[in-house]
Amino acid sequence: MKALHYILSATIACSLVACSDWDDHYEGSVAEGGDLTLWQQMKSKKELSDFCEVLEHTKLFRMHKKTKASYAEILNSGQSFTVMAPVNGTFNKDELIKLTETNQGDSIVEKFFVKNHIARSAYSITGEPKTIHMLNDKRIVLNPEEINEVKVLEMNGHAKNGVLNVVEKQLPYYYNLYEQMTDREEFKAVGDFIRSYDREEFDEGNSVQNGTIDGVPVYIDSVVIERNDFLTRYLGAKLTSEDSTYWMVVPTAAGWEKAYAEAEKCFVYPTNEEKRDSLQKLYTHSALFTDAIFTMTTNKHPEDSIRSLYWYASEPEYSVYKKPFAQGGLLFGAKATTSSNGMLYETEEWPFDPDMTYKRRLEYECESTSHIISSDKCSYQTRWSSGDSISNEGYLEINPSSNTANWMVKLRFYGVRSTKYDIGVIVLPQTVLNPNAEELKPYQFKADLGYLDENGIKKTYSCSWTDEKGKKQTKFNTNDPARVDTIWVAKGYEYPTCNVYDQQNDNFYLTLTCSMSAAENKKFTRPILIDCILLKPSKEAEEENEE
Repeated sequence: MKALHYILSATIACSLVACSDWDDHYEGSVAEGGDLTLWQQMKSKKELSDFCEVLEHTKLFRMHKKTKASYAEILNSGQSFTVMAPVNGTFNKDELIKLTETNQGDSIVEKFFVKNHIARSAYSITGEPKTIHMLNDKRIVLNPEEINEVKVLEMNGHAKNGVLNVVEKQLPYYYNLYEQMTDREEFKAVGDFIRSYDREEFDEGNSVQNGTIDGVPVYIDSVVIERNDFLTRYLGAKLTSEDSTYWMVVPTAAGWEKAYAEAEKCFVYPTNEEKRDSLQKLYTHSALFTDAIFTMTTNKHPEDSIRSLYWYASEPEYSVYKKPFAQGGLLFGAKATTSSNGMLYETEEWPFDPDMTYKRRLEYECESTSHIISSDKCSYQTRWSSGDSISNEGYLEINPSSNTANWMVKLRFYGVRSTKYDIGVIVLPQTVLNPNAEELKPYQFKADLGYLDENGIKKTYSCSWTDEKGKKQTKFNTNDPARVDTIWVAKGYEYPTCNVYDQQNDNFYLTLTCSMSAAENKKFTRPILIDCILLKPSKEAEEENEE
């Protein structure tokens, strides 16, 4: 990896540092206005002396490092800004100045107070509302009477380098949803986890290079992009973006803890998996956020229904919540908190159904031959049909290599949770392939499940069923040959471990083996048409069977 040199001359005077630190990083037009700079204008107003003192003590941070440049010097430079200056006595000046004595405190004052009152470039207040971004990326709306519900006392004071507005008190700082989750004490458990995925990425294209040393680039202005891989990769949500609008549903600390304890049971990994604990934590958190985030870009009528980020057109029954504010709805009784990029809805309990979120049924379409790990004594091919009872309009045709061959096909499973499933093989009648077929006969095969036990050892479970006489049977042969039928090869089977992480392994599978003697050719048929394999949470399947 290449080393990066960050150079900032320590011998440059503070005023020059201000220009270097600021101007190298931010480019913008110089404002045209009065004879005084913004800093000079504010210093001339006694009612802004508290604000000026805070600006003098607050230093600019770059690359998470405190520079020598104060915001007083920055506002006295040639670059243009718009300032919303709160009058004396409306904020705790002494507390803010004391915070600036440490690097961490100075960073807090810079982000939450100073940058919350300064915008890059010059903007005048007009009769029409105007939305602008402050230096901390927060959005405010400029109005003649008020700015973010704070009264404007003096507006459009034009200076050499921008516009000064005097406001009645400090502007409110609105947390975005990321900040709500990571900074509020009641969300500390989940917030600490989210923050652990924060990272910085060097933006070479937008950084300013100044030659090389021993062939290594030297940068006088380095641009770093802050990212959170958990939010972007696993949730697909830009909760740090001030230009986005999301709704987010999160339970109280007690509600989260209760839901987490239940969900983590579904993400148990073998003891020989090095990442066992971290994987369980990652996918349990992901599971609880499955349907918890909604983008309001696509939810135009939230009073009628809302769809989460996890919604897919191929599975329309999931991730849709009708009448969310009505009694019994997802958001009924939830405590709403406004964020700078949306709304946070806080509930007492985790308000989702596990069977509709992280314990959804798994469906493996057999026409996708990528599921096939291996086969023996047969040929197979994908067939397509538009029949209403055929899922995804495709199925797998398996033909034995001879009239007496007992074929075998091993099908890969992925995304399996460590929970109980009812496992079904959906088969099609031979009339789907040949409408004129006569003497329809059921199929007969054995089924075996492959999995990893708690210690990571490969194991096999032989499926069976109990007939009307109470006798255990290992051959499945009771399907109705005249219709689409589901053969349940296992009921209430509990996987001791999951394979949510390594989905391309061959450890979780279903092996189907034709099991017929030559004499049984008259009673059963060897060629088989398989639509798909279903893994349903046992409770869900039981309810469906009762119906």
